[in-house]
Amino acid sequence: MPDRFLRIALGVTLGLLIAFVAQPYILAFLYSADAPRSVTARGDLSAAEKTTVDLFARAAPSVVHVFAQAAAQGRALMEPDDEFGQGEQQQQGSGTQTGTGFVWDAAGHVVTNNHVVEAATKGGGSISVRLASGEVVGARVVGTAPSYDLAVLQLGRVAKMPPPLAVGTSADLKVGQSAFAIGNPFGLDHTLTTGVISALQRRLPTQEGRELSGVIQTDAAINPGNSGGPLLDSAGRLIGVNTAIFSPSGASAGIGFAVPVDVVNRVVPDLIKNGRVRNPGIGIIAGQEATAARLGIDGVVVLRVLPGSPAAQAGLRGVDPRSGTIGDVIVGANGRPVHRLSDLTAVVEEAGLDRPVTLLVERDGRVRTVRLNTADVAQTRL
Repeated sequence: MPDRFLRIALGVTLGLLIAFVAQPYILAFLYSADAPRSVTARGDLSAAEKTTVDLFARAAPSVVHVFAQAAAQGRALMEPDDEFGQGEQQQQGSGTQTGTGFVWDAAGHVVTNNHVVEAATKGGGSISVRLASGEVVGARVVGTAPSYDLAVLQLGRVAKMPPPLAVGTSADLKVGQSAFAIGNPFGLDHTLTTGVISALQRRLPTQEGRELSGVIQTDAAINPGNSGGPLLDSAGRLIGVNTAIFSPSGASAGIGFAVPVDVVNRVVPDLIKNGRVRNPGIGIIAGQEATAARLGIDGVVVLRVLPGSPAAQAGLRGVDPRSGTIGDVIVGANGRPVHRLSDLTAVVEEAGLDRPVTLLVERDGRVRTVRLNTADVAQTRL
């Protein structure tokens, strides 16, 4: 009896072992999909998906890829394409920067970032634009506004002009509402990223020693190559121009910045008409903030006053070039404290051109009130 039971147990164990070893072969023989599988119906897209798909379909034809060549060089053709490369960062040896832009009007004006085309404009280089259709056309710079990191290009002859983007407003944006960025990150054409507006009223340093206030912050992925591209709301309207990311690695880390469209809608027409933007200012050159801080000065030190400017007419005084004696320090503007140049710039920008501004000015330990009107000043001045 024990021998019979042992034989049965060994037989069952051996059978289980054989089944275990043979299982993959049996499954492969019985269930292998050696012919195309039938497609499972998915049903309709969700309402949110349909909205996003429609938004991209409407906006993408208006988004372009911008190539700025610092100096026309035949050897640039021997460089590898920028696909999976560095986007708007300069390609080694080629002198080329790439970024994004979008069609502004039916006349073929394209808006992008100034830093995308800066090398070409300063170095006498060339600019070309690839449209969504794949057509590549030449472009020339109509005007630049380094203080806002904006530039306007004029397309050359185009077979079919893409439609301009619809323009929205940045005045009523809310933190948490959806945001959509279209651009060419790392040279990859027409990439859509989505997110939300994560903050408003940020400040962003730009060229010429100024800071742009009211900047939009978003967590929609913005990478090198996205610069100059549109930031859209859920209606597909332009609400900002993507201009920068905050990332030690250079890749998207959830914090991107865009120039608000209300600023763009004011600056771009000036660039188209005049080639430059009319900057509201008071006609001063400010001292270095770091130096003022080391001297224990809280405010904007007036380094120089431009002749004939509103500041000169109001009697503001700069630093004495012979003795180095500090003249006026601006400590307030339109009822707000002024600790640094960006505080004063924000007030002047809000006031606009030919508008009154009331300053609190400290001289020799005494504070007085100075009233003046803003005027159009050079981009490197306030």
